[in-house]
Amino acid sequence: GINAEYMGGIGRRFSFLLCKKADIDIHRRAGTLSQEEIARLVDIMQNPTKFKIPEWFLNRKKDPKDGKFSQSISNVYDQRIREDIEKLKKIRVHRGLRHMWGLRVRGQHTKTTGRRGRTVGVSKKK
Repeated sequence: GINAEYMGGIGRRFSFLLCKKADIDIHRRAGTLSQEEIARLVDIMQNPTKFKIPEWFLNRKKDPKDGKFSQSISNVYDQRIREDIEKLKKIRVHRGLRHMWGLRVRGQHTKTTGRRGRTVGVSKKK
C-alpha cells in the first residue's frame, strides 16, 4: 500500500504492515495523506521494533558491524548492500568471487542458461 514499495528496502509486505500499524487504509493514494499520517509512517519506518514489528520482518538481520536488527531504507539500503558485497569480495569467499566474475551467486545452474550478454564462441581468423 501507499507506494512505499518504490523506495528501496521496503517491499509489499512491509508497506502493508506500515499502513496497518499507522491505521491508514491500504487503498489510499499517497498524495491524499495528511502531514500527520506521513509523519506516523516515517516514525514507524525509522523505529519498527518500537511499534511491535517482529525482528524477522526487518531487512537487516544481525548486522555484521553491530549485531543489531534494523530496517534500512532507500539510499542507506543500497549502500549497505554494496558494502556487504565489497566485504565478500575483499575476504575472497566463494560468493564474493562469483560477484567479481559476474556469475550467478545463489547456486543456479549456468551450463546452458544465462548466456546472453557474455561473449561466447571462437572468432575466425581471416
